[in-house]
Amino acid sequence: MNVVLACLDTLRPDRLGCYGHFRPTSPNIDGVASQGALFTHCFSPHIPTYPGHTTLFTGRDVYAHGVTGQSNAYEPPRDIPMLAEILQRNGYFTAAADNLGKWFTRGMDHIESYSWDTSAKRDWRKGEAVAEASLAVVERAASQSKPFFLFLHFWDPHTPYLPPAPFDRMYYQSDERDPDNRSMDEVWAFEPFKWYFHEWMPGVTDIEFPKAQYDAEIAYMDCCLARVLTRLDELDLVRDTLLVLTADHGEELDEHGCWFDHHGLYDTNVRIPLIMRLPERVPAGARIGGMVRSLDVLPTILDLAGIEPPAGEGVSMVPLIESARPGYDRGTCDVIHLTENTWMKKRGIRTAAWKLIRALEPDPHGFPPVELYHLVDDPEEQRNVAEAFPEVVSELGARMDAHVARRVAEVGRPDPIPIQPVPLKRVGRMQESDPSHKPDTSHPSDLSAGDTKLKDGDFIGYVRDEEAPDTGTA
Repeated sequence: MNVVLACLDTLRPDRLGCYGHFRPTSPNIDGVASQGALFTHCFSPHIPTYPGHTTLFTGRDVYAHGVTGQSNAYEPPRDIPMLAEILQRNGYFTAAADNLGKWFTRGMDHIESYSWDTSAKRDWRKGEAVAEASLAVVERAASQSKPFFLFLHFWDPHTPYLPPAPFDRMYYQSDERDPDNRSMDEVWAFEPFKWYFHEWMPGVTDIEFPKAQYDAEIAYMDCCLARVLTRLDELDLVRDTLLVLTADHGEELDEHGCWFDHHGLYDTNVRIPLIMRLPERVPAGARIGGMVRSLDVLPTILDLAGIEPPAGEGVSMVPLIESARPGYDRGTCDVIHLTENTWMKKRGIRTAAWKLIRALEPDPHGFPPVELYHLVDDPEEQRNVAEAFPEVVSELGARMDAHVARRVAEVGRPDPIPIQPVPLKRVGRMQESDPSHKPDTSHPSDLSAGDTKLKDGDFIGYVRDEEAPDTGTA
């Protein structure tokens, strides 16, 4: 059995047709879902990109692998194997179309990097660059005799949302700079992000425009992914290849005031798509309910490959797949423990009915230190009912604390969340004496301390992370 694991960065499941979105953003992804199993409630417990991918690649939680945020200062221990290392030791050829680098290269026989031109303010062709690299690794894998594992990392719909034509007007035909539309006023008033937003949507007044462009990025990426899917079919690899489509985290649009970014432990950010296709092993058209996690992907892949998984927190989903039937709502867990340590330092605990979010320090949005949502009545997490249900806050908080204490004792290392600094502290102000000054085009939420030098006039304390691939720009 071959394995192709494609991570579609920053992809919310509810913006895909197969998950019920009203726009036709994803006909090719929908086609894969119709040929395999779709998990309706999969969650990335540790966000954003670095901890999300590390969890996916290890089947271990943040207490074990120690990667809590967007910092290069903390790596998973060498005694925690990456998925590619495990498969490589079991006779697989391993390759990636990816630019994350660092510990994500462990176990890879070959890495095909990519870049795209960011000199233009519009028309970023990220998906095409990734598709070309992905096709190269598919060809390389198909030319040798071993079973193969391929990791493909698509960057749409990650910000900035700059889909190329004709996608750029696919879902929006109005005037996004209509002076009578004031729906973006609150966004522009949020100082930490406004200069970044100015770089890729200057003067936009209609908040529906970036939301439509997010969807357009998905449609563009879906078309680029189709080239890889077609080539797998042309090479007669579909029948013997497990294809996994997922994401590292979701995205906030305008639900909670964390605009066009991926911080906040709300379902918009922690719920991710998960689709698996393997003819004759995974039933076509299955929709599997119940909560599962990105932690569970590694043991599931290894289970399907007939390889004993290493010790870890993830659980194989193969029993769920084999028992799938209409209305099937079992999962691998009844509670999910969540963390983030980028813009915010927070923990969360989610059950089918409740979510508790607890801040470990104040956040830049000034959100309440304790948030409780009754997901049955309020699935969009709009009404904080912590004061109305103190007994639920107490019960879930105790479960959260007990889980942390147990995991810290099990791994024999300190809890990494309190001791690792938030890597995106904003400790200064942009010089605003020159209104024409524009900061670096890097996304503030994708920056971390210690990776590049500061420049006069830019945000003091924001320096570049390596989350975004090398595009040849500063």
